[in-house]
Amino acid sequence: QVQLVESGGGLVQAGGSLRLSCAASGSIFSINAMGWYRQAPGKQRELVAAMANGGSTNYADSVKGRVTISRDNAKNTVYLQMNSLKPEDTAVYYCNARLMLTPLTGVLFDVWGQGTQVTVSS
Repeated sequence: QVQLVESGGGLVQAGGSLRLSCAASGSIFSINAMGWYRQAPGKQRELVAAMANGGSTNYADSVKGRVTISRDNAKNTVYLQMNSLKPEDTAVYYCNARLMLTPLTGVLFDVWGQGTQVTVSS
């Protein structure tokens, strides 16, 4: 059983900062990529930031320059440092990991965390 456990969400004023963490645990052979998505009420889930094993990153245009994703591969953990937060950043933030359970099949699975609420007040 693979689990992603997120932490770090909360209520912050506009212009403030938050750091989200997500730790993967369980029987994992390898993690190809980890990232963060968010879903605001009435909207579709969207990518915020992702990082592949080689260190390449991908950011949503709306957060570029304000958000930094990082990984600690030894701990199977991904972080999201969010600065200069805006009310439009309010959403449930979900951690995602694309991982391989066994090299025998080479099949990659997408696993999601339970989500953590980020609320930015104006």
